[in-house]
Amino acid sequence: MIETPYLLFLGDAPDQLAAKVAQGIRDWRPEYALGQFRMPGCRADMKLPDMTLAEARAAGCKTLVVGVANRGGVISESWIKVLVEALAEGFDLASGLHNLLRDEPVLVEAAARFGCNLYDVRVPSVEYPIANGRRRSGKRMLAVGTDCSVGKMYTALAMDKEMRARGMKSTFRATGQTGILITGDGVPLDAVIADFMAGSIEWLTPNNAEDHWDLIEGQGSLFHVSYSGVTLALIHGGQPDALVLCHEPTRPHMRGLPDYQLPTLEALRDAALLMARVANPDVKVVGISINTQHMGDEEARAYLAKVESEMGLPTVDPFRHGAGRLVDALAAI
Repeated sequence: MIETPYLLFLGDAPDQLAAKVAQGIRDWRPEYALGQFRMPGCRADMKLPDMTLAEARAAGCKTLVVGVANRGGVISESWIKVLVEALAEGFDLASGLHNLLRDEPVLVEAAARFGCNLYDVRVPSVEYPIANGRRRSGKRMLAVGTDCSVGKMYTALAMDKEMRARGMKSTFRATGQTGILITGDGVPLDAVIADFMAGSIEWLTPNNAEDHWDLIEGQGSLFHVSYSGVTLALIHGGQPDALVLCHEPTRPHMRGLPDYQLPTLEALRDAALLMARVANPDVKVVGISINTQHMGDEEARAYLAKVESEMGLPTVDPFRHGAGRLVDALAAI
């Protein structure tokens, strides 16, 4: 197990969204997050105390978590010196990047020399099956988005929190590094060999009680040319009974793709239903989750009301205003 509490390493993240791993931990496991370490030029801020490595160790931090999720998942050359210094201070290192800590010889040597551990959470630890498409007992919800990093994980976590508060049976199913670091379990889907991706989601969401909901963390977008494959694997492997559409309305273009515009919610609804009905003909879109973090309160409420009127579905920002109406929609199925 990765030892807590954490010092969140923000490196030289160019914006807040680039530090989404740290943000997720900060928002959903605040008791784990004692401080942040930022390099010169970092434009992300978790509103945590900025600490030196020595200060963080003195405060009780056990693990330095790489809180950055950059394009391609690489360990920047500029980070290495800090990571080695962290090991020398006695920190374990944890990372969810594709570029593994254990593949960096200088980090492996330093970890051995200082008696510390390297945790790569984006490494599959199970031999997943090939998907068979058989129907499973229990119920499943999948969050699907117009783009990457629009709030799919936050939506599922907020719904799980609300359902547990109501005494309903639910389990958040993590499918990416941030969710795994938050919950301690899950499938690092984008690191699974393509033939086994849908099967890994069948494995993650097994037979369950008929009134139990698996709330599956979404990844990528059917409309994102870089990451659409992981989304389709979730749709077919998850066999969702319910879909929640997720959107962030203030973006000028798809994340990392300046030549691509975000699709409409109507286009997302139609495409996701078409694909989801392959594995579950009875699937329904039950609600819409809007990430309004860059809107003022009045603007956010007006936008939510507009979308709800146009789409005819309960529309909320579940992190800002609560997930109750989305949970009501699930309970009605």
